[in-house]
Amino acid sequence: MNRPVRIANCSGFYGDRLSALAEMVRGGPVDVVTGDYLAEVTMLVLAKNRLKKPAGGYATTFLRQLRPVAAEIAERGIKVVVNAGGLDPAGLARDTRALLAEAGVDLAVAHVEGDDLSARLAGLAAEGHALAHLDTGEPFASRGHEPLTANAYLGGFGVAAALAGGADIVITGRVADASLVTGAAAWWWGWSPDDHDALAGAVVAGHVIECGAQATGGNFSGFTGIADLRHPGFPIAEVDRDGSSVITKHEGTGGAVTVDTVTAQLLYEVGAPGYLNPDVIARLDTVRVEQEGPDRVRMSGVRGQAPPPTTKVAVTGLGGWRNSCTFVLTGLDVDAKAALVERAVRARLDGEPGIADLRFTRIGVPAADPADQMAGSSLLHVAVDGDQNSAGRAFSALCVELALSSYPGIYGMGVPSAGSAYGVYWPTLIPQDVLRHTVVHPDGREEIVPPPATAEPAAETDVALPPYKAGPTVEGPLGRLVHARSGDKGGNANVGLWVADPEAWPWLAATMTTERFQELLPETRGLVVDRYVLPNLRAVNFVVRGLLDGGATEARRFDTQAKALGEWLRARHVSLPERLLR
Repeated sequence: MNRPVRIANCSGFYGDRLSALAEMVRGGPVDVVTGDYLAEVTMLVLAKNRLKKPAGGYATTFLRQLRPVAAEIAERGIKVVVNAGGLDPAGLARDTRALLAEAGVDLAVAHVEGDDLSARLAGLAAEGHALAHLDTGEPFASRGHEPLTANAYLGGFGVAAALAGGADIVITGRVADASLVTGAAAWWWGWSPDDHDALAGAVVAGHVIECGAQATGGNFSGFTGIADLRHPGFPIAEVDRDGSSVITKHEGTGGAVTVDTVTAQLLYEVGAPGYLNPDVIARLDTVRVEQEGPDRVRMSGVRGQAPPPTTKVAVTGLGGWRNSCTFVLTGLDVDAKAALVERAVRARLDGEPGIADLRFTRIGVPAADPADQMAGSSLLHVAVDGDQNSAGRAFSALCVELALSSYPGIYGMGVPSAGSAYGVYWPTLIPQDVLRHTVVHPDGREEIVPPPATAEPAAETDVALPPYKAGPTVEGPLGRLVHARSGDKGGNANVGLWVADPEAWPWLAATMTTERFQELLPETRGLVVDRYVLPNLRAVNFVVRGLLDGGATEARRFDTQAKALGEWLRARHVSLPERLLR
C-alpha cells in the first residue's frame, strides 16, 4: 500500500442520490467508498421512525444502494464504510448480512458501536458529568424534555480496527463525519493515534468529501461558471501517507473540482480554525489548496494537534407542537393584505394559553406591472408553536376559514395540515475516556478501541492581516467579488466568505469586519458573532451564535438551516474597489 488510497463518497445525507454508490463503484478505480447519512437532525428522524417501527433506527436506503452492486464490490475488493447504522448499527449489519446471503455474495460485515449514551445519561449525570449545553452553558436538568436519543461523536480508529480485522463493509452509528475517511486512511497507511499531522490531513479530506456533490460544484456560489451541473459526480479523495490529498472525481462525470469548489466545502459548517475531531484537532488555517490539473485539487500542509479530552454528544427529543400556513398575496396593496391576515389570526390566537409563539414572515416582493400572475405575487408564511390542541387542527381550521372572509385573491399553498411535534436539540460534551468505543468484528468478536491521548485545545491567536490601501470604489453587490457558503451547526450558523483573486484578499480582510457583517445582515445584530481569519484560503469565517434557536428542528426562521444566509449576504451592496472589477 505505497500509493495514495482512493476514497470515494456516495452519500452526503439520508435521502441523497440513490444511484451514487453504483456510480462510484462502476465509474473508475476506488479502494474505499464511504457514505455519510447522519446530519444533526437525522438522529431525531430515525428516532421518530423507530417509534413507529422497531427496525426503523437505521438509514434503509443503504440496503437499496448496496443490492445492485454487491457482487461488483466483492469482485473488485472495494471496502465500504458508512454511518448508515444511525441508532441501530447492529441491526443494519444483521440486515446487510441477510441481503448478501440472499444475493449469494461473500462480504464480511462489521459494525462499530458505543456512541449511544441514551441509557447512560442518568448515570453519567449522577457521576458528576455536567452535560451542560455546549453553547449556552445551561444545566442538563433544565432541558425540560425527555431525551429520545443521545449519541457521542466517535473517531475513526474503530473503522480502522474493523477493516484491519477483515471487514469488507463497516457500519457505524454516530461518528464524526470525517471519521469515515480518517478511519479508512488510518487502516490503509497503518497510522497510530499519535500521527497528528497525517490524521489532520485526512480529517480535512473527509470534511471536503463528506457532503457529496457539494465538493464538485453543488450549492456553489459560482455555479454559473460550471459547465454541467445537471448530474455532478461525487468526489474522491486520494489520501497519501503524510495526510496530503487530491480531491477529484470520476472522469466524464458532471460538475467540476476546482480550488473554489473545494474551498467552499472547507468553509462549510465550521467554526474556529482549530477544527475539532475525536482523533485530532485539524488546523484549517494551515491548509494549502492548489489546482493540480483538470478536476484535481491538492490539499497539503495541514498541521494537527492532539485531540481534545472531550467529544460532542447530541441529545434530541420532542418539543411542543408546530404548524404553519402560507398565503399568496397578489397584485396591489400586498402590505394591507398581509396586515389583514395578521390582524385576523392574532384576534383569535393572541393570549390563548396554548400558544407559545406566533410569527408572520413575508417572502418576496411582487413586481410592478407584472407580465404574469406569479411575477405579481409574494408569500405570507404564518407559523405557530404551542400545544397540539391550539396549534394543531384549530390553527389549520382558522386559516381555512379565512378563504371567503379576508383579502381579495386569497389562496394558500396547499391545504393546512394538523402540524407535528418539533424536535429539540441539546449539544453537550463528554470525556472521551468514558466512552465504550467498540468494534464488533464479522465473527462476533468484540474489540474495545482505547481513547486517544488528549490535550486541552490551545486558545486561538490573532492573525496578522495584509495591508490594505483604499482607492476609488463603486457600489455593487458583495457577490461580484466574494464567494460564500453558509450552514448550520446546532443553534449557530456560519458564513464563510472568500475571494478567488489574491489581490482582493487585503480588501476582504480589512473591510468585512464583524461590525460590517452585522450591518449587512440586520438579523444578526443582537447576537454574538465570532470572526475567524484563514489567510491561506483568503477567507473569513463568521459564526452567528443562536441564530437558529436550539437547532434546525427548533429554528423558527424560514431558512431553518441558514443554507441561503451567505447568498443573502452576497446580494447586499457594498463599496467595491474599482481596480478589482475587471
